[in-house]
Amino acid sequence: MRACVIIPTYNESKAIAEVVRKSRHYGLEVVVIDDGSADNTAKIAREAGATVLENQNNQGKGASLIKGFDYALKTGFDYIITMDGDGQHLPEDIPFFLRLANSSDKGIFVGNRMSKVGNMPLVRVITNKFMSWLISLVIGQRVADTQCGFRLIKKEVLQKIKLTTTKYEIESELLIEAARQGFKIESVPVETVYAGEKSQINPFVDTLRFIKFITKQKWISR
Repeated sequence: MRACVIIPTYNESKAIAEVVRKSRHYGLEVVVIDDGSADNTAKIAREAGATVLENQNNQGKGASLIKGFDYALKTGFDYIITMDGDGQHLPEDIPFFLRLANSSDKGIFVGNRMSKVGNMPLVRVITNKFMSWLISLVIGQRVADTQCGFRLIKKEVLQKIKLTTTKYEIESELLIEAARQGFKIESVPVETVYAGEKSQINPFVDTLRFIKFITKQKWISR
């Protein structure tokens, strides 16, 4: 099975080189989607060995992921691993995702940071737990950390669903649409590093947008 790593980025010049190099250590193609960064993210990622796709303007994480998914499907990858470019997701967990995918009929494997929250900011802990409860209710499956961007998605999932959101709610949309198509989702314990980085997620604004998105889903009444 061929696997690649998709990394959406926006101004991640400090951490992206190490993330790319460590991910490539496992023999995988690493695809960085630079979302109109104002720094040297694209250049540094390319020098570290990544395939770089660039958005001329900042379009949002969802738009970047969709571009990466399209590339992965056209290139013939069977497993698509997504992770963040800020160093919070550890490439050392990639082999665990791959082993699970090879031995399971599940369609998506989602990283679970909630058993060891460590230095995760309290507002993130509360937001993640609330959103995970709500999304789990919508899809009828228990997913411990629905907002974690560290995932492995099998190509069959992406071939059957259509993603439309361009911001952070794409991670919820992906789970909802996959569940609608009958795919099972499994949680995978992962290590996450928090070292005082400033998150690009606004807990209040983005949570309201998540809720607005979810209320549009027909399943919310089921």
